[in-house]
Amino acid sequence: MELLPLKMEHCDALIRAVLDGELWKLWFTSVPSPDQMKSWIETALREQEQKQSLPFIVRRKADRKIIGSTRYMNIEKTDRRLEIGSTWYSKEFQKTFVNTECKLLLLEHAFENLNCIAVEFRTHRLNQNSRRAIERLGAVLDGILRNHRTMPNGTLRDTAVYSIISNEWPAIKSHLLFKLVSSFQT
Repeated sequence: MELLPLKMEHCDALIRAVLDGELWKLWFTSVPSPDQMKSWIETALREQEQKQSLPFIVRRKADRKIIGSTRYMNIEKTDRRLEIGSTWYSKEFQKTFVNTECKLLLLEHAFENLNCIAVEFRTHRLNQNSRRAIERLGAVLDGILRNHRTMPNGTLRDTAVYSIISNEWPAIKSHLLFKLVSSFQT
C-alpha cells in the first residue's frame, strides 16, 4: 500500500472505491457519497491549504488501484500532536492488512519524522468496527466526548477518543510490524 497526496484528479477512482459497499450509507460515519465526492475533495484541499489537514489517497502498489482515503488532521505543531482520521476503505479492503499497513506508515511518519508526542484517533462511540480497528493498533481509550458533534442526519454523536503517545510507539511499531508479517504468512 502507498499513501499519496489527495488531488482532484483522484475523484473518479475515489467514487469507484466508495461504491464498493455503498459506504456513504453507514449512519455512524461521514463518508462522501458519489455525488458529494468532488466537494469533499475541494474541502479537503482547502483544509490542506489552510494547514488544517493533510489528506491522502490509499493506493495498492501492485496495480495502482485507489481504494480509499485517510488524513492527518487537527495538526497542532506547538503541542506536537495530530489526529489520524477521515479514514475509509472500499468494502473489499476492510478487515484486511490494509488498515494496519496504512496506520503504520502514518504513525511512523508522525512519531519519527514530525516528532509528535501524541497521535489521536476519534470515532463514533457506536462504530464498533472502527473502535476495534483502533484498539488493534494499540491505541488507548482516553474517554468519550458526549454530544460532541451533530451528524449529517441530525443525530448527536458521542465521540470515542483514543491515543498513542511517543513512549508507547516503539512497542506498538513492533506489534504492527509483527501483525503485517503474520498476515502475509497465512
